[in-house]
Amino acid sequence: MARMTTLSRVLEPEVMDSEDEARAYDAMDHAEVNAAFCTDLLALSPRPDLATTLDVGTGTALIPIELCHRAKDARVVGIDLAASMLAVGRRNVEHAALSGVVALRLVDAKALPFADESFRCVVSNSIVHHIPEPLGTLREMLRVLSPGGWLFVRDLARPPSDAAVTELLGRYAQGATPAQRALLDASLRAALTVDEVRDRAATTGLPGECVSMSSDRHWTLAFRRAN
Repeated sequence: MARMTTLSRVLEPEVMDSEDEARAYDAMDHAEVNAAFCTDLLALSPRPDLATTLDVGTGTALIPIELCHRAKDARVVGIDLAASMLAVGRRNVEHAALSGVVALRLVDAKALPFADESFRCVVSNSIVHHIPEPLGTLREMLRVLSPGGWLFVRDLARPPSDAAVTELLGRYAQGATPAQRALLDASLRAALTVDEVRDRAATTGLPGECVSMSSDRHWTLAFRRAN
């Protein structure tokens, strides 16, 4: 199949680590996207064992909170490289009465401080486009995934043209502030295409079919490690 994208990737900062950025990110409406992420994760067959779950790039902990509200057996370690995001996340976790269920740690996803095969479920939502070369992070996520466990990663997909970026902004940034609109624009341009994700997946030994377009602006990688 021909590769359609011609828009070059433009990197954005790897870490959103100012208090203003963290508050602005947390104030954005992520409800629909987070709900879809958790719905699709819980729909995997066999259902993921969430008792030891790692959320890579947890930001302000919105995914762990949504997941733990839906799955009472979930216990999540959320990691992020941005201290300000984690500070907001800890307040969110406390407000959700999940302090004993969700633990947040300042960790670089490119060098996870966890033992091999230590998590039954490894998830990540929207961290890949922040990392200049995410292959190392993908390898780390696979390293800590235990046999029989699920790896579930979702992120934005880079559109093929400026016109496609503008179309997506018109569809999903209506009512957004100029700063929020600019953030989505930059994130779309920093994202990988589905073909670029498949290339990196293949480098780690993952089958290409585990990566697919899951919406008009997202790709998803879903892989279950053999027992």
